[in-house]
Amino acid sequence: MTKDLSTQSTETPENGIKGLKHWKHDLVAGIVVSLVSLPLSSGIAIASGAPPVYGLISSIIAGLIYPALGGSYVTISGPAAGLAPALVAAMVSLGGAGDATHVGAGYHKLLVVIFLVGVFQVIIAKTGLAKFAAIFPVAVVEGMLAAIGVLIFVKAIPLAVGTLHTGHPHGFVDYVQHIPGWLHTSITPAMIVGFATLAIMLLVSNKVAKKFKLFKIIPPHLWGVAVAVPLGIFLGLKSINPKLLIQVPANPFSGVHLPAFGDVFYDSSLWGAVAIGTLTLLLIDGVESLATAQAIDRVDPYKRTSKPDRVLLAMGVSNMLSSLVGGLTVIPGGVKSKTNIEAGGRTLWSNFVNAMMLLIFLFIAPGLISLIPTAALGGILLYTGWKMAHPAIARHIAHIGMEQLLLYFITIATTLLTDLLIGVAVGTVVKLVILAYYAHKEARLTDGKMSTINILKSMFKDPIVTTVHDAENTVEVEINGPLVCFNAFRLREHLVNIPKGTENVTIRVGDKAIVIDHTAIESIYASQSLLQEQHVDIIDIDDMIALGEHKESIRLQSEQRLRAAFQA
Repeated sequence: MTKDLSTQSTETPENGIKGLKHWKHDLVAGIVVSLVSLPLSSGIAIASGAPPVYGLISSIIAGLIYPALGGSYVTISGPAAGLAPALVAAMVSLGGAGDATHVGAGYHKLLVVIFLVGVFQVIIAKTGLAKFAAIFPVAVVEGMLAAIGVLIFVKAIPLAVGTLHTGHPHGFVDYVQHIPGWLHTSITPAMIVGFATLAIMLLVSNKVAKKFKLFKIIPPHLWGVAVAVPLGIFLGLKSINPKLLIQVPANPFSGVHLPAFGDVFYDSSLWGAVAIGTLTLLLIDGVESLATAQAIDRVDPYKRTSKPDRVLLAMGVSNMLSSLVGGLTVIPGGVKSKTNIEAGGRTLWSNFVNAMMLLIFLFIAPGLISLIPTAALGGILLYTGWKMAHPAIARHIAHIGMEQLLLYFITIATTLLTDLLIGVAVGTVVKLVILAYYAHKEARLTDGKMSTINILKSMFKDPIVTTVHDAENTVEVEINGPLVCFNAFRLREHLVNIPKGTENVTIRVGDKAIVIDHTAIESIYASQSLLQEQHVDIIDIDDMIALGEHKESIRLQSEQRLRAAFQA
């Protein structure tokens, strides 16, 4: 089931009809992914304030639609844990969220929000604006995801310990205050299952376990369910309370609900909540979709490159269709995508197989789904939240620079105390203040040729100059101004438009590159993975002054080069 690079053909697999020649690999991978997708999608649905079947519906829709639209190659799409807190918040503001056994009063209105998110995603994709999802600082995005991880972890506690009818507290602090009550009303057998699931997942995912092939092939989520199901049967969870197991409706079509367009459009008191919900989901969905697709590109054995606008278009169409049949939001999932690669998946047909397998589980073998304890889903969510906010992330960011760590923790704290939109906004503003400080510092070295304001303005402009040298079959890409998070996407634009057949690419950091921040430096080094067919040289970047020992630390231009660049 694992990828075997030694048996791969030299031909790069393609999506569509041509990709069917790899059907054996995608069939096996799709089956493996479905075994991970089943409990993960169910758990994400519950974390989102909806019964498990709604997570399965969105995974099925994504698997049927995404392969037809493409944009990437081995990413598996479906509901994502990163959107769960925002979905619950939106649902509560629209009338109330549900839980594992019932649909909340606000769910039908939430479907309108999801539909609108899909519409805007299609518009953004068609107008070529998907690239602007990359303008947020890496540390802010990491902070947003870590805050989401903390929220998921806290919200998963009652599910993992078997507490029923918990409701949905308002805000992170309120959730924390409810923890003692949840533990007091917990059901011991369910708690054993929940924490056994978490323990086995942590055990098989550590570095020592990964040295063994079996633990590398089978994802932690599958190990967790494999332990939880027999343990739940042994402890008699069904006899204690049937609600401690996943409830699958006798008629799966009962999970199909239409968006309440009329209720939303004729009730102006809901418009504010709809607008905030749409904007929040659009932000997280867009940023996480493109970030996940590009992250999977880096581990794709065939080194293929996703197309941001196409990915967002596929997500937009999937979200619209998912909402029309009662499903949750859809984005590419990192866990399922990596599982797909490990299982040997080569094209998006594995996503299609995943959807078909989920259909089989839902309509032909619902009894198998009903064996999974809800506490196991809680354990999976605890694991997911822990991974998203793992202390190793903070340690890595600290090595890059203390200003990055500051951004990271400010974003986490603000998000937890307010909401996701405000958290990202505050983090981005703090980043701008930090850049203004560096701009002022560097402006003094230009002898008045560049003011702080002009340097800041240039951070939103394209600083790239591309020169083609046909004789040497070389393209030189010069960074001729500040390159930071707000304009770093311009570098990728130039690189993906390099003429085919080019053998050598030189990325030169010019004297007028006043500042290059962490987000931009990460993009510069990522170019070596992006341009697999060319030899890439990055020159003159080491002549800048690094503010940390890490190679991706923020860099300022040296006084000597600045004076030379701006001399009369």
